[in-house]
Amino acid sequence: MKQRYEYKFVRIGEGWLGVKRKAMQEYQQAVDQYARDGWRLVQIFAPGTGGYGMAKYIELVLERLVEGA
Repeated sequence: MKQRYEYKFVRIGEGWLGVKRKAMQEYQQAVDQYARDGWRLVQIFAPGTGGYGMAKYIELVLERLVEGA
């Protein structure tokens, strides 16, 4: 029986020139909250598309096992 996973992509702190400072400090709380709901952090992605090459947002990539699969 193969295990199946579902994925969730969550953007945090999207700003005009870069990631909002508050999001840089609080993303850990977001990861903890999703973990309580059964999600596992796979990756934190921060593309350099804002001002001065800064990341415009942080994207959390989360996964969890699909029950009954």
